Amino acid sequence: MKMLARFILGLVIFDAAGTTPTLEPINYDSETYDTVLEDLDNLYNYENIPIGEAEFETATVMPSGNRELLTPPPPPDEAEEEEEEESTPRLIDGSSPQEPEFTGVLGPHTNEDFPTCLLCTCISTTVYCDDRELDAIPPLPRNTAYFYSRFNRIKKINKNDFASLNDLRRIDLTSNLISEIDEEAFRKLPRLRELVLRDNKIRQLPELPNTLTFIDISSNRLGRKGIKQEAFKDMSDLHHLYLTDNNLDHIPLPLPENLRALHLQNNNILEMHEDTFCNVKNLTYIRKALEDIRLDGNPINLSKTPQAYLCLPRLPIGSLV
Repeated sequence: MKMLARFILGLVIFDAAGTTPTLEPINYDSETYDTVLEDLDNLYNYENIPIGEAEFETATVMPSGNRELLTPPPPPDEAEEEEEEESTPRLIDGSSPQEPEFTGVLGPHTNEDFPTCLLCTCISTTVYCDDRELDAIPPLPRNTAYFYSRFNRIKKINKNDFASLNDLRRIDLTSNLISEIDEEAFRKLPRLRELVLRDNKIRQLPELPNTLTFIDISSNRLGRKGIKQEAFKDMSDLHHLYLTDNNLDHIPLPLPENLRALHLQNNNILEMHEDTFCNVKNLTYIRKALEDIRLDGNPINLSKTPQAYLCLPRLPIGSLV
């Protein structure tokens, strides 16, 4: 224990010696002093002076020889370090504003010369442009997979709005003023899975990619010619088709085999055929996937075509009178 204590004490003394302030010699000018410290004892002899007759005299005494004044070590040159830091400002992502990375970080520029990801919110491969008072689709980063631009004033979807976006999987343009869609707007999107265009003014659908699994075009103005013949025939992965609150007078046929939900409420559908859902040539055919059919709000009496539901796991919801 003694050896350990001595070792620790030695470290403390060594550390203190290393941090001892530097010593600087100081020379004193003798002309400014009345006497020196060595002659102070010879100035007066106080041994033989009677009590009460002692006198006091004040003098300035010069220290003996050259003394060394303790001075703290000079502080580090913090000003230079701060100047170096301030001379190279950085963006939030660590890049310099002089670097040509601005467009890549915040996406392509819009017509107003704003980067898309400054006007909207970009999180990974998702772009949120909800409620931004947009009147057109903004240019999107090439890696965009999910695009939301709800509650805006977009009136038209142009041919090149989604061009070259090969990773785009979902488009949601709910609650805009869309009345026109270019025929090529969606057709060449190889990975598009979900398309939501509800609450717009669409009168006619363009050609859609067969990769879709979810389509919602409710609350629009689709009429007799609003949907192309056999528009959904080859969509083998389509599971949900929502066409509520339009002006359709028929059920768009044929329906994909894997369709699970078909919502056609509040349209103008007047009739249904026996082969609308079932295969009249094969009485053993059962359509297992289609469990959710909504026809309520249409001027059709479902009780008139009972053979049309024999292959369904559940009866459609609608009027029976």
